[in-house]
Amino acid sequence: MIRRGRGSRRGVSGTPSEQNTAARTADDSTSARSTDERAAPAARSSGKEPTGDASSPPRGGAADGDRHTKVTVLVALGANLVIAVAKAVGGVLAGSPALLSEAAHSVADSLNEVFLLAALHRSNRPPDRRHPFGYGKERFFWSLLAAVGIFVMGGCFSFFQGVEALRNGAEETFSGYVAGLIVLGVALLAEGVSLARALHQVHRQGGAKDGLRDPALRTVVAEDGTAVIGVTLAIIGMALHMVTGQVVWEASASLAIGVLLVYVAYRLGRDARDQLIGEAAEPELSDRIRSLLEAQPEIDSVEALFTMKMGLDSMLVAARIDLVPGLDSERVEEVSMRIKRSIARTVPAADQIFLDVTDRPTQEARQSPAATGERGGA
Repeated sequence: MIRRGRGSRRGVSGTPSEQNTAARTADDSTSARSTDERAAPAARSSGKEPTGDASSPPRGGAADGDRHTKVTVLVALGANLVIAVAKAVGGVLAGSPALLSEAAHSVADSLNEVFLLAALHRSNRPPDRRHPFGYGKERFFWSLLAAVGIFVMGGCFSFFQGVEALRNGAEETFSGYVAGLIVLGVALLAEGVSLARALHQVHRQGGAKDGLRDPALRTVVAEDGTAVIGVTLAIIGMALHMVTGQVVWEASASLAIGVLLVYVAYRLGRDARDQLIGEAAEPELSDRIRSLLEAQPEIDSVEALFTMKMGLDSMLVAARIDLVPGLDSERVEEVSMRIKRSIARTVPAADQIFLDVTDRPTQEARQSPAATGERGGA
């Protein structure tokens, strides 16, 4: 989108007809695709063939990553369902609060995998009239629900079981201990396999920095990692209870599992919140875009630069720029098309690019967190 500020006619030269055309262009708010279509004849007349729109179709790498993530989520879902049943049966038979806490944890994880599958499916829908920027943020919304599920169904129930055990005690038979430890051992193995699968995918997608950008994959890794730690705590608590006869050990394990789940839910929820309310791109990426803009000979100054993540591989870029004097309307369109394509090549995720051409410095915009790249929030 090219939008000229009210004071921008200073830089327009030519006949009165051209100036009228520039004035109409100044008040027009069009998308990057429309701008490219209008500018294509000018580009061809200057010997430059259009290279395509800044908006790009879904990338093959992203689609392939989604397929792998879906397999990872399905593996985790299958493991959690089997483990939840085993833990619940074992916990009831053994009367173990730690085992029942882990059963609640697995039930919460199973429900969360359903949320993540919904996120993978719904976030890939194409843009429409009601959602012109697409549905990429649905990925973050369902991840937020998963975090709430971990907190309520996992953390709170674990606290309840721990407190109940401290208040009323828990008596277990030797066979109950054995059954509980066997169930936990099988659960530890299954959760370990699921975690290994998730970590393998993270490695395939570029390591922790790139692989964990996907909230669905990040949630699976957090859930499986927490499950491995939680099962280990439950085994230790049950073993100490069996050896000492003191239920406080198993109750403490249940409370520790609750603390762990609440912390993980908080971290996942905070990340989803930041992305839902409009998180800016990383400072390094914003600096790269600003440097590219400032390097253009037709740009006199970059008054403000705004970025926002619209999805896993989608980003909005909006810049307020001041062009050098003497550019007629046709030249402005040609320059803007070239600048947007340069940004799209440099930052493939930038599929929504808007330029606001103005002559007046905007001090407020320069000092805003979005323009300076500063980050706020907890």
